[in-house]
Amino acid sequence: MFSHVMLGTNDIEKSKLFYDAVLAALGHNEGVLDGNGRCFYMTKAGVFALTLPINGEAATCGNGMTIGFKANNPEAVEAFHAAGIANGGTECEQPPGLREAGSRKLYLGYLRDPSGNKICATHFVA
Repeated sequence: MFSHVMLGTNDIEKSKLFYDAVLAALGHNEGVLDGNGRCFYMTKAGVFALTLPINGEAATCGNGMTIGFKANNPEAVEAFHAAGIANGGTECEQPPGLREAGSRKLYLGYLRDPSGNKICATHFVA
């Protein structure tokens, strides 16, 4: 459904270090900076990117917004969460663990990135 997701940040280098760590825990390569100072994580399923806001104003996080990344297993969710905490992220919601959404079972781990954006690693159990 999505070609890409781009997040605003006020510190590309700090955010790149954070996302390099959490996305590596999910099996992705580190981000690549382009000539405009944006950071891109290219995958076969789409692109995740970081940028300073092009309007010159401060980046802010979206209230009610969460970006979810697929994880292959619960261990990857745990590694994502641990890497995030170790690289400038903060905990939010409950600790990583099993949640039920109707008939679906999900293993989730939520974090806030260094810019305050809410992100999640999700393993679909059933």
